[in-house]
Amino acid sequence: MTAAPVTKMGARSHLAAEAAAGSVAGLLRFRKIAAIVGDTLVVEGPGAEAGAHAPRLHDLALVLDGHSSGSRERRALARIVRIDGPLVHLQLFDSAAGLSTAAAVSFLATPPEVLYTPHALGRVFDGLGRLIDGGPPLDLEPSIPVLGAPANPVRRELGHRLIRTAIPMIDLFNCLVESQKIPIFSVAGEPYEALLLRIGAQADADIVVFAGIAMMFDDFLAARESFEQSGQAGRTIMFVNLASDPVVERLLLPDLALAVAERFAVEQKKRVLVLMTDMTAFADALTEVGLAQDRVPANRGYLGDLYSELARRYERACLFRDGGSVTIVTVCTMPGNDVTHPSPDNTGYITEGQISLHDGMIDPFGSLSRLKQHVIGRETREDHGPVTNLMIGLYAAAQDARQKQAMAFELSDHDLRLLAFDRLFRARFMDIRVACPLERALDLCWQTLAECFAPEELAIRRSLVETYWPRAVAERQC
Repeated sequence: MTAAPVTKMGARSHLAAEAAAGSVAGLLRFRKIAAIVGDTLVVEGPGAEAGAHAPRLHDLALVLDGHSSGSRERRALARIVRIDGPLVHLQLFDSAAGLSTAAAVSFLATPPEVLYTPHALGRVFDGLGRLIDGGPPLDLEPSIPVLGAPANPVRRELGHRLIRTAIPMIDLFNCLVESQKIPIFSVAGEPYEALLLRIGAQADADIVVFAGIAMMFDDFLAARESFEQSGQAGRTIMFVNLASDPVVERLLLPDLALAVAERFAVEQKKRVLVLMTDMTAFADALTEVGLAQDRVPANRGYLGDLYSELARRYERACLFRDGGSVTIVTVCTMPGNDVTHPSPDNTGYITEGQISLHDGMIDPFGSLSRLKQHVIGRETREDHGPVTNLMIGLYAAAQDARQKQAMAFELSDHDLRLLAFDRLFRARFMDIRVACPLERALDLCWQTLAECFAPEELAIRRSLVETYWPRAVAERQC
């Protein structure tokens, strides 16, 4: 299926309500431009003495410049990022190139908003919440504020319900639990977006909200076609910031996706899965915009509030009491495969585990789910915990056998069987292309064990062996 052309239309923001309508005559204009630094505009505003009409942090503003493009007035949307006495710092959602100091600013006295409607399912929006899929406009649909605090802890419950993904290394060894926040740690060139899209297409969630940050156009088309071809486009909302789009949109895009997801979970009691890629691009955008505002960098050039900015987004994951849930799975690339890079390093302190993707496979040693104990053996079969622990232990022993083989040591019969187990484990479980329901994956664990070992060699309860050991393989071994 060929994707519709990407066109920006149907904006549901104050820029659409005022500027697109062609009438801003009723808004006050402030013309004292103090400075233009990068894409940051500093204007002398009404100050705190204006009371209720004073500019507020994160509110929107409209910049109008009749001198930058001849007789035609240029209009650009901006957001208030700092207030220093009478000076108001505005971050433009467009380039400030060509903007003159004779420009005027009108404060819109409203925060950014995003569409919230069931009609948004199956649609594609940009980093400002504008439709870009070429479909019919949704200008008459309601919108909600983008920014907000995480859910009240009193309304939260501890995650205890499994989200099935049909990916064995996740469902078996690193269970995804409702309300969990978990990143995919990987490096450039790995198929992390393909893994993220498979999670979105196969997960048993009611709604999937996809947020693509600084995506290449080809990757965006691939993501869109993936949801369409899997038949999941009708339950998916996409927010996409392309690599060619303004950097400042990347700061707002996660908030757009999370605001919509949270409202679906609270008001319609939906199980919402939020997919975001790539949070390192988000961290880079924070740094780029912060340095343009003369903020002092900290660790490796990143800003000192990187942890707080990441946590403010991740903490929107929640299982609501008497409501639905928001589960967050992100991609966090590690430049140079350095896990101490500020983006993955800070992420690791916030999230509840990670999925480690290398060489097209999910690494069982680098992956972890801190909530899996809440579902293993409770929502899954009794053999889930014991058999997966045994599998990981044998895989670890197989790595020792591989080292012995690489160093030309003599291998025992047990070492050879460990190497056979290693090959089967990689092909049947670690490869991200494998799709298998949880119960079938558990049966495949027993099948793999039976092909390589005798029951008496395995440290596992006899009652489980008697119940789940595949008899046909046992007879074949005899």
